[in-house]
Parts: sequence; C-alpha cells; structure tokens
Amino acid sequence: MMRQDGRAKDVMRKVKVTRRYLKHAEGSCLIEVGDTKVICSASVEETVPPFLKNSGTGWVTAEYGMLPRSCESRINRDRQKSGRTFEIQRLVGRSLRSVVDMKQLGERTIYLDCDVIQGDGGTRTASITGSFIALVDCLETIKKEGLLNKIPVTEFIAATSVGIVDGAMLLDLNYAEDSKAEVDMNVVMVSSGNLIEVQGTAERNPFSRAQMDKLMDLAQKGISQLIEMQRELLKDSKFPACIKA
Repeated sequence: MMRQDGRAKDVMRKVKVTRRYLKHAEGSCLIEVGDTKVICSASVEETVPPFLKNSGTGWVTAEYGMLPRSCESRINRDRQKSGRTFEIQRLVGRSLRSVVDMKQLGERTIYLDCDVIQGDGGTRTASITGSFIALVDCLETIKKEGLLNKIPVTEFIAATSVGIVDGAMLLDLNYAEDSKAEVDMNVVMVSSGNLIEVQGTAERNPFSRAQMDKLMDLAQKGISQLIEMQRELLKDSKFPACIKA
C-alpha cells in the first residue's frame, strides 16, 4: 500500500527538531512531524504542589493547547479546557514524570507547555517526544546554575501512533489516515523498550491480539528511530552514564 504522502506502511513522516526555540524558556524546541508542528517549552518554579511540601521531592507537570488556526477551520481558543485537552496534558505529564528522578530534582516543579501551532495528526505523541528534549535542556540549564548535581533523567522517552487503515497496518498516522482508521493506537515507550502507555481503540470491528502485537512491533520501530534522533540532538548533554548507551 502506498500512502497519500508517498510513504511506505512502516515509514515515519519526516521529523525535524529545532532546539532552544524560545528565548526566555529554560528549555524549548519546535518539533515538526510531517505537517504537525508543536512548540514545547520547559519552565522551572522553585515550588511544589501542596502534597509534596517538605518532602524533598520535585514534580513534573504539563499543559497542552491548540491555537485557533492550527487546523483547517478555526477552533475556539481553549479558555475552558476540554476533556480532550485534559486527557492529553495528563498523558504528557505522567509520561515525562516516568523518566525523572524526583528526589534528585528536589523541591521544584518543571512545567511543560505544549502549544500546537499546526495539527495534522499525532499532536499528543509529538508533544511527548518534543517535551523530553525541552525537559533535558531545562535540566541542563538549572544544573549549570548549580541547582542540580546531575541531570536526573533515567531513560529517553518518545511516542508515536500506529493504526489499521483500509486493512493495512500503518506507522505514524497523519490526520487523513487517523480520521478513517479502523484501529487507532498511541504508544509511549522508554529507551529500554518498556511501555508507559498504550491507547488503542477499534472504531468499528474488534481487532485481535495478534494484530495488536504487530502494531506494537511497528510502534517500537518508529519510537526507536525517534529516540536515536533524541540521542543525536542531545549528545552534548551530561546524562548519567547509565542512559548514554
């Protein structure tokens, strides 16, 4: 099956990341996955939520939003967040928390802001992949300021989508594919191959365990490529030796 944009079934869209995209944020990037573009920024506050006060433990949280003309037709500015928005920002937050040693972070909060400036499918997975890069640059910044002894990251993390469209298993769905998919799945995975989250839905007919296993293999192929891209981009960062390999 040849896809509308000319890709083979197991090929990802072109991914481009511009690090330190924003002047004022401690860490930031613009991530482009095909025509999907997300600005990810990471900011530090020397406070934690009330439930972590005096615990010596830090926190990582996220916010997500789509600009009004990020889609073909204007969407209302998200003054009151929708259920979808809450779901995605919780996903980004818990994904990134899974790869940060909160004790080493200390009593401070990292805020990850994911702003979609153009959407063409996969905005949540692009937000996770880009947020990791922004997070590492943010931690590098505060380490240089003497606030951390080392970057408290335990693994790399990235995400992508897979699905079944017209009976074919596809990697990294764009909007046209996602909107007609029989099965749509978002997968978040760390560099060890362990899973953070799998969001999979059949739109019409149920899918089999064997199909799910094949989709997971396809997702792992794409995520491995994304993590290699992250490693190359962040090769100048002072990671703990245990995650450099």
